[in-house]
Amino acid sequence: MSILLDSELGQRIVQSRIISVLVIDREEDAVPLARALLAGGVDAMELTLRTPAAIGALRAIKQNMPGMLAGIGTILTPEQVDAVVDAGAAFGVSPGTNPRVLTRARERGLPFAPGIATPSDVEHALEFGCRLLKFFPAESLGGLKYLKDMAAPYLHLGVKFIPLGGVNTGNLKTYLADPLIAAVGGSWLAPREVIKKQDWAAITRTATEAKRHQ
Repeated sequence: MSILLDSELGQRIVQSRIISVLVIDREEDAVPLARALLAGGVDAMELTLRTPAAIGALRAIKQNMPGMLAGIGTILTPEQVDAVVDAGAAFGVSPGTNPRVLTRARERGLPFAPGIATPSDVEHALEFGCRLLKFFPAESLGGLKYLKDMAAPYLHLGVKFIPLGGVNTGNLKTYLADPLIAAVGGSWLAPREVIKKQDWAAITRTATEAKRHQ
């Protein structure tokens, strides 16, 4: 299911501008983490399925922090799509364009942003109606210059991108100034080790700094 930019969800993502990408090891860290990000002005997050705690963390955030737009990333299988939908994720994200995952997301009505790196990836995503795409790994691929060159044949279709991978406070303003970009994402806002240390004040400071640079 495509995330339509003129839908309520699409507008919320565009207004958020910055999406925090998170690896959580303990469910009990989910609510204070969300609270710390919100205190810094970041109100959208992608909880990655790299640990078993992600689904439980999503449920805790949805129950206790309704101001946070919470989705799930690193969705690699159709079965994970089912788990994500059942947990109530606002959206789903994958690192690539696995057709089995995209098919299940469409069947389950999960708003989805697949990852793309090449024109072929974009065309696979377009076949499933996806118009909001994750550009990953952004800086390793050549950054905004590469994206603009690669995306040129598809601009008339209303495609927008969320770059992740190497995006930080030093370059996010440049990304966000380009009309191709709907929002940016990154793990620098709340690194895994900082979450483990439960240094919520540091996460709030980083989020505040990122919003200042947007």
